[in-house]
Amino acid sequence: MSQSTTLTLIDRRRASLPSLVLVANMASTQEVSRPFGLAPLVVGTGNDCDLIVTDPAVSRRHCLFRITPQGILVRDLQSKNGTFVSNIRVQEAYVAPGHVLQIGGVSLRIRVTGEPSEIPLWPEASFGGALGGSTVMRALFHRLYQAAQSPELVLLRGESGTGKELLARAIHDVSPRADGPFVIFDTAAITPALFEAELFGHVRGAFTGADTDRTGILATADGGTLFLDEIGELPLDQQPKLLRALETKQYRPVGSNEWRSFDARIVAATHRDLHAAVAAGEFRQDLYFRLAVFECMVPPLRERTDDIELLVERFLASEIPARTVLDLPHGALEMLASHHWPGNVRELRNTVSRLLLFPHMGERALEFHGVEGEARRDFDALLGMPWRDARERVIDRFEASYLREKLHAHEGNVARAATDMGISRQLVHRLMVRHGVR
Repeated sequence: MSQSTTLTLIDRRRASLPSLVLVANMASTQEVSRPFGLAPLVVGTGNDCDLIVTDPAVSRRHCLFRITPQGILVRDLQSKNGTFVSNIRVQEAYVAPGHVLQIGGVSLRIRVTGEPSEIPLWPEASFGGALGGSTVMRALFHRLYQAAQSPELVLLRGESGTGKELLARAIHDVSPRADGPFVIFDTAAITPALFEAELFGHVRGAFTGADTDRTGILATADGGTLFLDEIGELPLDQQPKLLRALETKQYRPVGSNEWRSFDARIVAATHRDLHAAVAAGEFRQDLYFRLAVFECMVPPLRERTDDIELLVERFLASEIPARTVLDLPHGALEMLASHHWPGNVRELRNTVSRLLLFPHMGERALEFHGVEGEARRDFDALLGMPWRDARERVIDRFEASYLREKLHAHEGNVARAATDMGISRQLVHRLMVRHGVR
């Protein structure tokens, strides 16, 4: 692979990023293109994609491209009609300028547009409690450090288990507010009825059971950082209330007529694609824009496998008594590096613990007894997640599979499928958008 198409380390503080664009040629329109950066480029027909194409044979989120130290990686996103490189259908492959990729009737090419550019890197392999020596993680650490020095909001996007809370705490620890409180508010764990009382507090007598005044989360975080975890799960009818507080830096406790000011730095996180949620009408666009002043993607573990050995060494060192890689079964690091890690760093930690407890398990440490093949690995990943994350992943998979089967049974007729499912056509359409079902 040519040096001009790889993410290359220059020294401890700099890397070289090639100047590339992804070009799409469609029969109905002129070519469209998008430049590459460190973040992946998603191609599809959906309005939330980075490169939007129009073709009936292309899925809403069809494939993605990412520049890596090994070259340009293309990954099919479980599209209906597949991604082809030189007429060969691929799930994942490295491609170079000159290769022609085909998705439906759309041809994709990578074009070199100039000399590589330099990107700054964090000089260490850690940022607070977050660990990562890979180029992509050190570039992320540097950007988060820059964001931490400003009062602006930060939005962390990434899959469950990638360490978003650790990064939020690290932002706080290197910010001018480090001496203030770091407060976590899990929006997915709060019922809609209690949202305002939890966030804004309440006065005595505001509702049945409110025997005393209660300080809300915003006031608790005053002078420090408020981490809004799983912000994508905030109910739509509660979003304007949060937006007003963020815009005005004021809130009113439940049952009070008095507006109060607060001074807290906001870091939000979500595993959801908020672009898609906005397009589906499930998340307010104005709130998204307010949150995403600094929007940063936290890469999944499978896209930074160079960090696995570093992470394993930390997990082992934290054992009581401390352990080393010599305490793992022979070939364990190679086995761990080849796994897909749907549960990310959290799943890796649990797997390392199992290997220490049951050193003769080998690859079975990545599986779950009683479940076969891919299902073993999926279930193992679920066991490495908190209850809420595991339940949500199962529900998402059920919804997508159930919806596809019902639409297939009714030959794509949404009205008949909705009647069979016992839900409205509008909900079927929203589910189709959410799960990329065509």
